[in-house]
Amino acid sequence: MSRPTEQLGDAEIVAASSDDPEAFGELFHRHAPRLHAYIKRRLGRTLADDIVAETFATAFRQRGKFDGRAEFAAWLWGIAGNLIAKHHRQETRMFRAFARTGVDPAEDGIADLVSDRVTATAQGPHLAKALAALSSQDRNALLLLAWGELSYAEIAAVLNLPLGTVKAKIHRARTKLRAALLRENDHG
Repeated sequence: MSRPTEQLGDAEIVAASSDDPEAFGELFHRHAPRLHAYIKRRLGRTLADDIVAETFATAFRQRGKFDGRAEFAAWLWGIAGNLIAKHHRQETRMFRAFARTGVDPAEDGIADLVSDRVTATAQGPHLAKALAALSSQDRNALLLLAWGELSYAEIAAVLNLPLGTVKAKIHRARTKLRAALLRENDHG
């Protein structure tokens, strides 16, 4: 007798989905909320909906390529990262608009305002400006940590980089953000 899908590990579900494609839905249930929250902070709600759907559609189509050597979540976030990279220009424009206006385009109402993430409202525009100035790779690593709530090891897997490189990128990004925010506060 086989176990219910909810009791299977991610890799087992991927394997089972070749005979029972509907089993893949459990992976969406497990991973979509966290992935959506991260992408929404990166690109806004509309693109997040599209990117999450496209990420899972791609993962489903390519599930035969998943070999189980990496965690499914890292593989999935890697797919999402590739799709986000396609929208990099949109993200940069969003950060620049936030820096200019002080209005966070990713916020969409009271539900987000009462979420458990800590926001520095007064620093928001300055932070957005500093984020827009980071290199794409440094920003990706930092935002996977801060907004995606991934561990350093998960980020290394997602970005296909050595753990030490990820730690260095995050350290460098934090240093640049701190310096930029200090400069803004000194001038403000």
